[in-house]
Amino acid sequence: MAKIREWLAAIGLTEDVALLVLLIAVGVLFILVIIMLIRMGKIYKRYDFFMRGKDAETLEDVIVEDHAKMYSLQDQEMESRDRIKLLQFGVNRAYQKTGIVKYNAFEGMGGQTSFVLVMLDAGNNGLLLNAMHSRTSCNIYIKEIKNGEPDSIVSNEEKKAIEKALAQ
Repeated sequence: MAKIREWLAAIGLTEDVALLVLLIAVGVLFILVIIMLIRMGKIYKRYDFFMRGKDAETLEDVIVEDHAKMYSLQDQEMESRDRIKLLQFGVNRAYQKTGIVKYNAFEGMGGQTSFVLVMLDAGNNGLLLNAMHSRTSCNIYIKEIKNGEPDSIVSNEEKKAIEKALAQ
């Protein structure tokens, strides 16, 4: 005990101050121990929840099974992406835009019984259908449209129908 007093005196501390420093250190360490116990409790709860009802063999089986499911899901995702690309290709080529104009093809016929129908896909490619109705017959003409432009000369009604379809 005398050696401790000599040592304290050499560094300029009294017994009371040394005791106070030691008590503070013990208090801080006590608080740190409590914090660590709380953290360990949380970790233990998570570990217990994860391991509940499983032994090492069944845990390995679960991991292998989950791994196989993951690869199966990746394969399904790739198939789905391919299907979506195919569907998108089909949608782009399907007729999406239409324009229709009714008109009177022949003077004195009465009523607008003739019509022009334009159907275009996403790339503005498609067809123009012109049905000219008279009292004795109905003539139907078709023209191809590429990139919004017809392949031959068009009438005013046909031009209006193309403009309607392109406006969509």
